[in-house]
Amino acid sequence: MAYGGLLPDTVAANLLLITVATGVVWLGSGWLEESAGELSAYYGLPAVVQGSIVVAVGSSFPEFASVVVAATEGVFDMGVGAVVGSAIFNVLVIPALSGLATDDHDLETNRTVVYKEAQFYMIAVSALVVTFALAVIYVPVPGGPDLVGRVTRPLAAIPLLLYCLYLFIQWQDVGDHDAETAEDVDLRGQWGKLVAGLVAILVAVEGLVGSIDSLARAFGVPEFLAGVTVLAAATSLPDTLVSVRSARGGEGVTSLGNVLGSNTFDLLVAIPVGVLIVGSVPIDFAVAVPMMGVLTLATVLLFAFLRTDLSLSRIESYALLLAYALFIAWVVAETVGATDLVRTA
Repeated sequence: MAYGGLLPDTVAANLLLITVATGVVWLGSGWLEESAGELSAYYGLPAVVQGSIVVAVGSSFPEFASVVVAATEGVFDMGVGAVVGSAIFNVLVIPALSGLATDDHDLETNRTVVYKEAQFYMIAVSALVVTFALAVIYVPVPGGPDLVGRVTRPLAAIPLLLYCLYLFIQWQDVGDHDAETAEDVDLRGQWGKLVAGLVAILVAVEGLVGSIDSLARAFGVPEFLAGVTVLAAATSLPDTLVSVRSARGGEGVTSLGNVLGSNTFDLLVAIPVGVLIVGSVPIDFAVAVPMMGVLTLATVLLFAFLRTDLSLSRIESYALLLAYALFIAWVVAETVGATDLVRTA
C-alpha cells in the first residue's frame, strides 16, 4: 500500500498513482540528466566516464530507490526483480531504441566500451550470482525452502568491494584524460537541481513500489515477477531518455556507457545497499538464478552485436527488441502457469 495507506487501495487508484509517479520519475530524471551533464563538463570528465559513472548513477537512482523502499517495506524480492528486470530492459531495449534513433546510421561505439565496460559488467553479473549462492550455502533460512538463503551485510560487501574496483579503474581513466573544463557553470544551482531530482525520484518510487505491490497481490502475481516487468520498466525510463538523447546527439559512447554503467551500479550497489539498510534479506535462489541466466544471455547478445564493426546496426536493434519481446512472453507464461522454470516458493 503506497504512502502508508494515505490513498485508497483500489485498482483504479493504484493505476493512477503508477502513471503519476512514472511522470515524476521522468521529471526528476530530466533534472538529474541536465545537472550531471553540466557538472561533468565543469570537471572535465571523459565521455565514457561521464556515461558510465555520473550519468549512469543519476539515471540509476530509481532502481536504487526501489530496492531501498522495497527492503524497508518487506518486499525485497520486488526490489531485486526491479533491478534484474531493469538490467534486462537496459541491455536489450535501450540500445535498440538508441540504435533506431540515429537517423539511419549505425550507433557507433569503441573498444573501451566493448572491452572494458561490457566485460566488467559481465563480471558484475557473476559476482551477484556468487553472492546469492553463498547466502544459500552458508546462511540458509531455518525451516524454509532448500534454495532460500539470507544475504547478510558481510555478503553484501562482496559486490560493493567490486564496485570500488570499478571506480578505481574509472578514476585512472580520468587521470589519463586531458580535457577542457567549462567555466560558466552555476555549481550551486546544478548541485541543487541534482538533489531536487533525487528527492523527486525517491518520493515517486515509494508510490510505485506500494501500488505495484498492491496490484500484484490483487491479481496473484509473485513479487519478483511484478518487479521484473512493471516496476523495472517504470524505473528504466530515465536510462532510456538519457541514452536515446545521447544517441541522437551523435554520442554513441556516452549512450552505451550509460547503459552498462547503470547496470553495473544497479547490481553492485543498489541491491547490497538495500541489504545494509535492513541488516539481512532472504533471497530465493530458484527464482533469482533463471532471471540472472536470462540477463547473462541478453548481455552476451548485446556484446556480440557491439563487437561486430564496433557499432549497432538497425537490424541488430530490431533483433534486441525481439529478444525482449520473447522475454516478456516467457514472464507472462510463468505468471499464468503455462511454464514452470521459475520455481517460486
